[in-house]
Amino acid sequence: INLDGNSAPPVDRTDFNRVVLQINGEDNNDHVLAYLDDFLYDGTIQGDPVFDNLVWSDEFDGSGAINTTNWFHQTQLPAGGSWYNGEVQHYTNRTDNSNISGGFLNIVAKKEVFLDQGYTKQYTSARLNSKFAFTYGRVEVRAKLPTGVGTWPAIWMLGKIINEDGGYWDNQGFGTTNWPACGEIDIMEHWGSNQNYVQSAIHTPSSYGGTINHGGQTIPTASSAFHVYTLDWSEEKMVFSVDGVEHYTYNPTTKNSDTWPFDSEQYILLNIAIEPGIDQAFIQSAMEIDYVRVYQENSLSVSDLDDNEVALFFPNPVEDKLTIQLPTNLFRTKVTIYSVLGQELNSFFQTESRMEIDISHYNQGVYLMKLEANNRITSYKIIKKK
Repeated sequence: INLDGNSAPPVDRTDFNRVVLQINGEDNNDHVLAYLDDFLYDGTIQGDPVFDNLVWSDEFDGSGAINTTNWFHQTQLPAGGSWYNGEVQHYTNRTDNSNISGGFLNIVAKKEVFLDQGYTKQYTSARLNSKFAFTYGRVEVRAKLPTGVGTWPAIWMLGKIINEDGGYWDNQGFGTTNWPACGEIDIMEHWGSNQNYVQSAIHTPSSYGGTINHGGQTIPTASSAFHVYTLDWSEEKMVFSVDGVEHYTYNPTTKNSDTWPFDSEQYILLNIAIEPGIDQAFIQSAMEIDYVRVYQENSLSVSDLDDNEVALFFPNPVEDKLTIQLPTNLFRTKVTIYSVLGQELNSFFQTESRMEIDISHYNQGVYLMKLEANNRITSYKIIKKK
């Protein structure tokens, strides 16, 4: 309740920054005995997730063909013999169109007469599907883009459930949903007809084809220097940036299957398409990629340790010296002691199975001890006697 009747209801306010427990009788003079137990604050504040745990990557080391453990060549033409949007290329699995050299992946678009699947086309390129799919995280791709009016390179994502004959995940039996209901996330698109501009876009049942969900920025050196193209994808929104400079956020007010088919796994695609209006003088150009990295949140949690990770503290309650005993798999554990007000009193790394610390100078009361090891956080309560 509010002491000031003119204040907004507490549940509607956002200016609170502390917890106050007031324990007394009606006239503020009565002596009251109170027992407080299990008051824990782990030091975090709810906000945007931090994607700092690298879960999948390709650094494109070595030379020659691509790593087929990570990537699949999508070459099968759609029904009718042409790729979407009137594109005029064949995608191939040849090293002429995709290869690793000097620590970079090269996706090469070429002008050449090429017969495949009963169709002759005048241009070739490559379209790679990642064999890794995930939900939520950060995608970082460091790339240098091709040149030439009519080239259309892209770094993008599709729902793992897309029904698309010839795609890696469809071949694995996951193709149940047509585009755009599967969702499409365009991390980076670039058109040679608009040389210094890159764009990000979202395709959903509520906005696709000539989508209204897009944004971009001018990159004068898009084709002459490497830049880092980034997507941060959480359950609330998607944020797109280049070299840390944000240019578009997708965060629909209403999230349903029409606006937000993005609560399930997506996979990464890398390709260069050729538009029908390709410059006739175009011969060859490549998108060079230094790395592709996917980060997700660390699996840190406040929980009890497993049976084989038992930590012992004794005596508890304690008067002067506290012994901490840890199993061998928890060596190099970081130990931090806090007051119940959140003040850090001591912090150290335990490098032996048993250590003794002196807390005789602590005041009587309850203290919190936090252990950090093996990507886990566990908290304990310690009672200090006189």
